[in-house]
Amino acid sequence: MGSPSIFVYDCSNAGIIVKSFKQFALQREQELEVAAINPSHPLAQMPLPPSMKNCIQLAACEANELLPMNPDLPADLFTSCLTTPIKIALRWFCMQKSAKLVPGVTLDLIEKIPGRLNDRRTPLGELNWIFTAITDTIAWNVLPRDLFQKLFRQDLLVASLFRNFLLAERIMRSYNCTPVSSPRLPPTYMHAMQAWDLAVDICLSQLPTIIEEGTAFRHSPFFAEQLTAFQVWLTMGVENRNPPEQLPIVLQVLLSQVHRLRALDLLGRFLDLGPWAVSLALSVGIFPYVLKLLQSSARELRPLLVFIWAKILAVDSSCQADLVKDNGHKYFLSVLADSYMPAEHRTMAVFILAVIVNSYNTGQEACLQGNLIANCLEQLSDPHPLLRQWVAICLGRIWQNFDPARWCGVRDSAHEKLYTLLSDPIPEVRCAAVFALGTFVGNSAERTDHSTTIDHNVAMMLAQLINDGSPVVRKELVVALSHLVVQYESNFCTVALQFIEEEKNYTVPSPANTAESGNLTPVRDSPAIPRLRSVNSYTNIRAVTTARNLNKSLQNLNLSEEGGPAAFSPGNLSTSSSASSTLGSPDNDEYILSFETIDKMRRVSSYSSLNSLIGVSFNSVYTQIWRVLLHLAADPFPEVSDLAMKVLNSIAYKATMNARPQRILDSGSLTQSAPASPTSKGTHIHQAGGSPPMPSASSSSLTNEVPKPPAREQPASRPPYTPTLGGQAPHSHQFPRTRKMFDKGPEQVKGDDGDEPGGHRNYISPALQTGLCDWSAKYFAQPVMKIPEEHDLESQVRMERQWRFLRNARVRRQSRSITQRGVSRLDDQIFINRNPGVPSVVKFHPFNTCIAVGSNYDLLDYFYNGNPRYTRITAMEYLNGHDCSLLLTATDDGALRIWKNFADQKNPEMVTAWQGLSDMLPTTRGAGMVVDWEQETGLLMTSGDVRVIRIWDTDREMKVQDIPTGADSCVTSLSCDSQRSLIVAGLGDGSVRVFDRRMGPNECRVMTYREHGAWVIKAHLQKEADGHIISVSVNGDVRFFEPRTPDSINVLQTVKGLTALDIHPQANLFACGSMNQFIAVYNANGDVISNIKYYDGFMGQRIGAISCLAFHPYWPHLAVGSNDYYMSIYSAEKRLR
Repeated sequence: MGSPSIFVYDCSNAGIIVKSFKQFALQREQELEVAAINPSHPLAQMPLPPSMKNCIQLAACEANELLPMNPDLPADLFTSCLTTPIKIALRWFCMQKSAKLVPGVTLDLIEKIPGRLNDRRTPLGELNWIFTAITDTIAWNVLPRDLFQKLFRQDLLVASLFRNFLLAERIMRSYNCTPVSSPRLPPTYMHAMQAWDLAVDICLSQLPTIIEEGTAFRHSPFFAEQLTAFQVWLTMGVENRNPPEQLPIVLQVLLSQVHRLRALDLLGRFLDLGPWAVSLALSVGIFPYVLKLLQSSARELRPLLVFIWAKILAVDSSCQADLVKDNGHKYFLSVLADSYMPAEHRTMAVFILAVIVNSYNTGQEACLQGNLIANCLEQLSDPHPLLRQWVAICLGRIWQNFDPARWCGVRDSAHEKLYTLLSDPIPEVRCAAVFALGTFVGNSAERTDHSTTIDHNVAMMLAQLINDGSPVVRKELVVALSHLVVQYESNFCTVALQFIEEEKNYTVPSPANTAESGNLTPVRDSPAIPRLRSVNSYTNIRAVTTARNLNKSLQNLNLSEEGGPAAFSPGNLSTSSSASSTLGSPDNDEYILSFETIDKMRRVSSYSSLNSLIGVSFNSVYTQIWRVLLHLAADPFPEVSDLAMKVLNSIAYKATMNARPQRILDSGSLTQSAPASPTSKGTHIHQAGGSPPMPSASSSSLTNEVPKPPAREQPASRPPYTPTLGGQAPHSHQFPRTRKMFDKGPEQVKGDDGDEPGGHRNYISPALQTGLCDWSAKYFAQPVMKIPEEHDLESQVRMERQWRFLRNARVRRQSRSITQRGVSRLDDQIFINRNPGVPSVVKFHPFNTCIAVGSNYDLLDYFYNGNPRYTRITAMEYLNGHDCSLLLTATDDGALRIWKNFADQKNPEMVTAWQGLSDMLPTTRGAGMVVDWEQETGLLMTSGDVRVIRIWDTDREMKVQDIPTGADSCVTSLSCDSQRSLIVAGLGDGSVRVFDRRMGPNECRVMTYREHGAWVIKAHLQKEADGHIISVSVNGDVRFFEPRTPDSINVLQTVKGLTALDIHPQANLFACGSMNQFIAVYNANGDVISNIKYYDGFMGQRIGAISCLAFHPYWPHLAVGSNDYYMSIYSAEKRLR
């Protein structure tokens, strides 16, 4: 006998054979092992028989049992059960006492049952079909999954034998025999087999009339009832219960045209429960059934089949080969081309096709011949956003590394048609379009002039998304541009070298004031001290403190560009321009761009006359794309900047490696440099934006040790590297070297000792990707029919929201009762806290007892905002304050960041970040960035040291409108009213301007008030229908304007030298903070109700110069931040809350 074989023992005491066989198989196994280990062993000389361990055995009874000896039964009862199960099952049924319930049925009559076993429309065929369904179901429910797959799904004959074995077990046990199998099955005879008895009962009860009178056969209701049971299981919406017993029966029903539609519908609803349901269905063996159904031409099945296949492929995409082999892709191509199909079903069809063509050449060819590209291009302008998104992804995948599809796309102007999606209102659609254009230019086939021109056009179109509001889009943009960089590497290397040279020769003017940070007056409008905006003021320290830095552990400082080692001290850190040139001289053995260098390059390319310096290639596509990448490397969202840093560093490394001779250096000279002078050899840990460096790297700068060089062989062309103390960032031990808490950068590419050129070559590869497609595909794996949790009245989310709304109503009600009584004084200090930095902006949460304080640097109520060291937070807003709040921070470099879990110091999470304003003008006395948030519409107004007011739609993550201010000074304050579509801006030149955003850019300025003679601190538009504009300047004049009249209707004079002011939206109060160290609170008539000059209970200490203040939106609370680092809150009465 060969192996594996099936052995059937139909004799008494058959169990003995099973046991003996197992011992024999084990012995055979050991002999084979001995022969394999020792070829000289005698066993190895003989031809060895095959292994017996995978053989299947079926025995009629245990070792101590005898076979039944009933004259009414066949002698080989066990064999008969395995070979003619229906016949024996009916015979056995008639011999039971319960058969008396079906009168007139005899053993002779059973022999005359009409029909054939393989014809399901006849009585015999239907019984066989029901028997198959029931035994399959019992096996699936009782057996372990892997055993079920092995015995019931891999081989039709084995499956049939084991199904019949389940019947044999039931019949033989009724005659005191226990059938045995190897592999052993759990007992199944007690399983709910009543369904089988009922089906036999229904069939046999019709027999006499069918045979004698020839009446028609009534089909069994078995399958319809099982589908109903499955439907009941589906409607009982509990997640963690046992899987439905009827699943294998549903599968059998797919074969029947009568029940097929209902079965597919229920199957779709089951698969929609989630990936676990799809895995269960695949384990039952759904695949061949639904694959065969794709040959059906019935239109009514289309939506159901498309839905089911989308669910399967979202969980298991490996089915693509089977689909193409069986021409299944043609089915989905026809669904996609059918304009009468609803958009949802076409979306699923295009998703399925996107999976078929994903990295599968045969699938790409098959779909290209099926006219997929033309079909997709027709659907690009469909109103359904998910369809547009997946059409773009599908296009991106079909021409990914498949040149025929790319040229087909070129002929159909696919890239030009995709351009329209780059300005789509939905961020995911824009993202998919960038992905498609990225793979379009990323093909590595031979280049012609035509294809290069197309690549350049696509690149310039993509470059326009540089300031897109969505980080997902910008991440995809970096990846798309990286494809271009890989294709035109040599051109980019040239550009990189030019920029590197230019950056080294460009000296930034030293800052006017290098005062210690503590002495800076961080008042937003303080005219006294110029802001330090030069690059040098944040040279090397920033490398260790920002989240997005690439080589944050060791800086490649190179001060000895021409002469000997330059002296280096903390004092000249801010004035030595060469300190910021972390690229150093061409002798530098490791070439890598630090964040400083990139930021400096970006500024050089903006402000210096690069035209004359770089010459002809100044405006070349490569130069512009390099600039775009430099800009993206300074992106406020860490994942975007990490990706861009990877691309830039890869090219910078290759450019400089190719541009200089490889020299063999004496490694001894490296270790002897004095620790005080950071001389030539900086080291570099290959940190492609990943996890923190090893502890050894950071400890070396704290304990004056010089780490030993690694003791492994080096290539001859490069010396062993030795990190000398001087090669690290000076004084960097003042800053912790741990990764910033929000930096979820890509995994690190190379370990600490990766100093071979290969380490850099891995930085960027054609496979750089963001995972957009897999992330988008998860939509189809998740339930789409389920009620979202927030709409489910019983859900936790809904209950919490309900509670928040009740709390909000209570706060509004209670605060209104207090403000309506009138506030007569406001000077009770209810809170005081010393901040780590000078508070520059403060904001109350409208409903929680929470206050956010932005410091001059990047501390934000004890978590790091992640903005660069030389920028400051100038504005904050709570978004969705009434519900799950988010905190928006704006910094004076134009970046906006949005945080959730901001009150949790351990893990605040950055939701999104983008460049709200590009080209913020560096001024000595800037307003920074000012914002106003309109909760009802989700619009964000931004302005500052620029000449426009830019409106962002946060829902669409895109810029909606730019309103020119028409002034030469900065915007210092913004206030908007959604009901009237008005925006009021206070400006640095003292003017207050009113804009109507419904009008065009040239006529939208509807009013300009020029009554203030100095910098406007605050311009506030009251939210009522006839609300006034209240504005205040540094000189202390408070003016009230009616938007429809050209002059002020009221003027109040407060103290001069104001630094901060806020207006209470409910209580008709306003508070002024002065440089002269006091706060005055006024009512609407201009009467002083409180003067605050000293801290309560703080030994009567005088208040510092006021840096910021803010009222609570509802309660009569006033938060005040001052230059002596203290933050206080004052209230009308202590017992208010």
